[in-house]
Amino acid sequence: GTRIVTSFPRTSLRNFSRDAPLTPRTDLESVRTKLFYGFGSVAYGVKDQGFTTFLLLFYNQIMGLPAQWVGTAIGIALIVDAFADPVVGQFSDNLRTRWGRRHPLMYASAVPVAISYWFLWNPPHWGKEALFGYLIGITIIVRTFIAMYEIPSSALAAELTRDYDQRTSFLSYRYLFGWLGALSMAVLTLRVFLTPDRAHPVGQLNPIGYSHYALVAAIVMVIAILVSAAGTHRHIPHFAVPVRRKLTAAQFAREMFVSLWHGPFIALMSAAFLMYVCIGLLTSLGIYFQTYFWGLDNDQVSDLSIVVIFAPFIAFALSTPLSRRFGKKAVALALFVGALAFYALPFALRLGGAFPANRSDALLPMLLGFTLLTTTFYIGCTILLASMLTDVVEDSQLRTGRRSEGLFFSFNSLVQKAVSGMGVFIAGLLLGLVHFPQSASPATLDPAIPRHLVLVFLPTLLLLSMSAFTCLTFYRISRTTHEENIRRLDEKDIV
Repeated sequence: GTRIVTSFPRTSLRNFSRDAPLTPRTDLESVRTKLFYGFGSVAYGVKDQGFTTFLLLFYNQIMGLPAQWVGTAIGIALIVDAFADPVVGQFSDNLRTRWGRRHPLMYASAVPVAISYWFLWNPPHWGKEALFGYLIGITIIVRTFIAMYEIPSSALAAELTRDYDQRTSFLSYRYLFGWLGALSMAVLTLRVFLTPDRAHPVGQLNPIGYSHYALVAAIVMVIAILVSAAGTHRHIPHFAVPVRRKLTAAQFAREMFVSLWHGPFIALMSAAFLMYVCIGLLTSLGIYFQTYFWGLDNDQVSDLSIVVIFAPFIAFALSTPLSRRFGKKAVALALFVGALAFYALPFALRLGGAFPANRSDALLPMLLGFTLLTTTFYIGCTILLASMLTDVVEDSQLRTGRRSEGLFFSFNSLVQKAVSGMGVFIAGLLLGLVHFPQSASPATLDPAIPRHLVLVFLPTLLLLSMSAFTCLTFYRISRTTHEENIRRLDEKDIV
């Protein structure tokens, strides 16, 4: 019969898979498991796409809030996230239920995420000050509920496998689905919802489409969360179950601090934070550049999203083989530098007079090529950053005696929110710096304004990127280090 372990020695952590193999261990690393695990990130991808691509434009150009106000609202929400996300992660690590540590939170988040996301895109018609407060509040609610899903769900990668390369494979599926969800929703929004009409010749500025978008996005998020949670539910008996402990609030906080004060973790999260700020900055300003600097119409902007759909597949196919051959850190650094170069090059060439003119036949194909390369490299880099974080779990466990997947991935969730937090905040500051007008028409806007925006954007992007690159060089966990950590944990009978 099946033996269920209900208590453990305080000095060790036992894994059900060693005592009660309900299904073959290899099933945890099957394609089926990876598909269910990855599919849930569609919810986060849809949410993040909305925040990074459309939120600043919607509240600035349609709802009439100054760009700096929108950026500030998102920045305030990020400060709240800095406190809320680690609490969610630590709570998940210490939760004990018959559905494990992660799944109760995943199930509970689905409906609240969808409802609050719909309200984000259907704000009341209040004055600017009241609308600013509404944006802060609803943003905090959306991001808190998405954290209740994303943090426990992403933390499962470190429990589903301890293999150095399999972890990259799992995260490849997660980022594949996350980007597919984001890009598919972007194409659907631009092609179906944000269509031009007589009153709104520029589809991106048509307010009616945003309400339709919100409803579909909310439904997609619920489905993705519930399907992924249900699909990985059968593996709950195999996940690590640390001994149940009663902690005071002071002990809870102290353990969080001790776990987080870890060299490789600090280096990795510092680099990831700066990289995600870069991604958020270029994504938030991307639709401004596409509309006002490159002079693209609604269909052409949609074409950019369509071609980018190929990027996650390419990154998915390359990330695991490249990391197996050269190591996660080296490949992540190379991909990040490549992404930065391919994104900045068209702007540099245009400023130098060496790029096709707006409305020329060569412009869109050139932008499509550079956009595909940039996005592929960025996705590959983020896959490896997340995979590197899973290896921090055992490195920290040797030092503290505790598994802290949820806590560590809470900070991964937090730095990803830097895309729509600090990225949007800095974008708002840059728009204010160049005095970018509200409700601007591409046909009448002074071309010097988007040019000035590029001139302040590129140095900002370069500074953030150099800082991220430097931080990542201090991450020291290699394949050899990770395998040695696993060996030492096995010797101590700690899983």
